[in-house]
Amino acid sequence: MSDSYPRRDQARGIWKINDITKNIKEDGTYPVAGEFGRAIWAGGQTPSNSDVVDFVTVQTTGDATDFGDLVTAMVHSGTSNGTRALFGGNDANTISYYNIRSTGNGANFGDLSVDRYGTGSANNNTRSIFAGGFSSPGSRRNTIDFRETASLGNFTDFGDCSQNIFSCTGMSSPTRMIISGGENPSTRVDTIEFVEFSSTGNAVDFGNLVGAAEFAGSSSNGVRGLIAGGQGNPANTAVINTIQMGSLGNATDYGDILSATSGLAGAGDLTRCIWGGGSPSGSVNTLQYNNFTTAGNSVDFGDLTVARGRLGATSSVHGGIDTYVPRSPELYSPTGKVVPRGGGVGQIAIYACGSNPSQTKDMSFIQINSLGNSADFGEMTTARYGSGPSANKTRGIVGGGYDSGSNASNVIDYIEIATKGNGADFGNLTVARFNIAGGVSNDTRGIIGTGLTPSLSNTLDYVTIASTSNATDFGDLSVGRAQTPGTQSNTRGIFAGARSPAYSDVIDYITIASTGNATDFGNLLEDKGRGGCVSSTTRGVIGGGYNPSSDLNVIEYITIASTGNSTDFGDLTVARRLDGCGASNQTRGVFMGGYDNPASAYSNVLDYITIASTGNAIDFGDMSTATGGGSVLCNGHGGLS
Repeated sequence: MSDSYPRRDQARGIWKINDITKNIKEDGTYPVAGEFGRAIWAGGQTPSNSDVVDFVTVQTTGDATDFGDLVTAMVHSGTSNGTRALFGGNDANTISYYNIRSTGNGANFGDLSVDRYGTGSANNNTRSIFAGGFSSPGSRRNTIDFRETASLGNFTDFGDCSQNIFSCTGMSSPTRMIISGGENPSTRVDTIEFVEFSSTGNAVDFGNLVGAAEFAGSSSNGVRGLIAGGQGNPANTAVINTIQMGSLGNATDYGDILSATSGLAGAGDLTRCIWGGGSPSGSVNTLQYNNFTTAGNSVDFGDLTVARGRLGATSSVHGGIDTYVPRSPELYSPTGKVVPRGGGVGQIAIYACGSNPSQTKDMSFIQINSLGNSADFGEMTTARYGSGPSANKTRGIVGGGYDSGSNASNVIDYIEIATKGNGADFGNLTVARFNIAGGVSNDTRGIIGTGLTPSLSNTLDYVTIASTSNATDFGDLSVGRAQTPGTQSNTRGIFAGARSPAYSDVIDYITIASTGNATDFGNLLEDKGRGGCVSSTTRGVIGGGYNPSSDLNVIEYITIASTGNSTDFGDLTVARRLDGCGASNQTRGVFMGGYDNPASAYSNVLDYITIASTGNAIDFGDMSTATGGGSVLCNGHGGLS
């Protein structure tokens, strides 16, 4: 929890009164493991139906403690929004609810739309969802119900699963519910599908499990999901499946639970998943755990108070819901250092527009801290390539480019990074131009680089990212040039190399918060343009590009706060022209797509580096579409996260 907020009751030093008040009223409190980091198991079969509710503290080991009782014995699904836990999925369709921070018996929350058990369930901070299930006397359901977790009442229709499914399992990220496995109607299935919490509608295909299974357990930390055990074809399995929550694709093998078991239930926090109970042949009281960060077999945790299988589980910090509103940048600790922001800020990168070979307005995204393929985000207002990007923690902008009418564009679009959807009009550049490649930004200001009009432009424009308006002149680079990638810290912007009018090794810098012309910084390892850039607070890294004769795989770096020439870092997995398309948080940089001239093809390659070290890039996944000449909007570069 080093990146979370300090507890308001344990703050040390001198704090401004208005900062403390703001923390109490708006920003929330540091999540305390002993109070908030609880996992709860409820109901199940012993083999008779059980109303027992147990809990543990996730980051400890040991036996579970009695929490209270269910309203109705027997349950197969649990959800939580961090403070309130719901358990449901029985023949009487009753939902019980609890305050996670206390102990005691459940109270009636409301009812599902249809009587059923064997549902999969999940929730984020606001919504609880129950999917599938079995209704007596023998009817399997494709029903998906939802309810706002904070308000009591009956659930309503959300949409449908792709099939009538029983004994499936559910888990969540802050934005997405994953439904996996189950039985339909007498065949065990390996399907994985998902819905987005923010909308309603039918489930969409995600991929497949390693093997078909029903009555498996599942849990996630918001980035990685684990699905363990279950009844396969024909016997119980010990396999743990893993998926990346933000991408699409088939599950892979993560390790094994202690023994082949079905009817277990998973719950956890951002680093640990605990499996409880199960029915290998008779009910067991076993608790075992895995770490989300490291593949491997389960380890013993302790025991439930009562042996049982087909039970429900949830926790106060599952699926990324341990997310608090980020502090404003003006809030400082007594040491004078900005308090690190929490809430997962800095993990999203969006690839916008580009060509293959025609201009496109499509956008796709990745989560930087996980590996996997990109997924659809939405569309910009117009199709174009060679635009200039800029972004802060919440909003991204794309300016200029070469449009589908073969014209230099002055259009600036913006998107809200936290919400998938289409771009909207922001304003216009001072000069229409394309082959921009580079933009830089801090928390408030975005700067779009130079390009072609089609003659060479030396103009740098800036905007205030949080507003909408036309761009304003910032100043000029030391030498007019195009297809110059940009990287940055939160104070300084760097423009490195160029293609036009000639390939160049020149590195310039600007101070983002002021206006004025760029100053010489140093030189690249060779003359080149069209590289891709990533950055942390201290280091800028430039990868790939093109020199007068060939595509390049060279990666080099600079220390942003100083001046001087670049230093060799390593190599990309594939030599290519990246046209500025790199994304980063404070630890990881990802190079996205590009153009591979020897293969005469646009690239779908995603590869990554650890910014603080040196070495060759590693495979990250694939772009949803091979493309080049796009713009990357990232909410974690250069000190933003």
